[in-house]
Amino acid sequence: MESDAAMSLKIVVGSTRPTRAADHVVPWVTRRAAAHGAFDVEVLDLREWDLPIFAEHIGSIGNFADPTYSQPVVKAWNQTMKTADALLVVTAEYLHSVPGVLKNALDSVFASFALRNKPLAAVGYSSGVAAGVRAVEHLAHIAIEAEMAPLRNTVLIPFVTEAFNAQGDPLNDRTETAMTIMLDDLAWWSRALRTARAQGELPPGVFRMRAATQPKD
Repeated sequence: MESDAAMSLKIVVGSTRPTRAADHVVPWVTRRAAAHGAFDVEVLDLREWDLPIFAEHIGSIGNFADPTYSQPVVKAWNQTMKTADALLVVTAEYLHSVPGVLKNALDSVFASFALRNKPLAAVGYSSGVAAGVRAVEHLAHIAIEAEMAPLRNTVLIPFVTEAFNAQGDPLNDRTETAMTIMLDDLAWWSRALRTARAQGELPPGVFRMRAATQPKD
């Protein structure tokens, strides 16, 4: 049965800086997600997705049923997002928000509505005490606008360069516990929303509003 099949989890690496601290975090996140057993895991490193600065418009979309977009990489990104049952975003915090490259990648999921009715989990980190909490909070707002379901339970890692041992595991046991809680929640929501999507989805609200407010002949 489809409900018993592993969910497709895309882990999005939200920083592309040459010296990013994400490289301390992503191997552990990927290992833990794969070991959970509920997911087929794929890492999407934004270093490997040369997405242009978002500039899509009606003219670049073409057919809404099969958008063309301005560049093939944008279409490929949307198609990849469409295959996901869930997203797990690993994010740094830049100026109290998410990195611009991550926001651009989420903006680029446009017209395909590929993120609708899917859960989003977040792992935030920083070099200081804040642990990326403001970026994670902002990410939840972005997810809601994309019609996703952001999870309440997250993983926050302060002082990230000192947070892992030589084997790549967190030194703080609470970090491991937080990951277990978040992955369990993500599996539940992934399964529930996949079942709901299979039973039929409402059209996007913007389309329903347009249909309801068009002048009648």
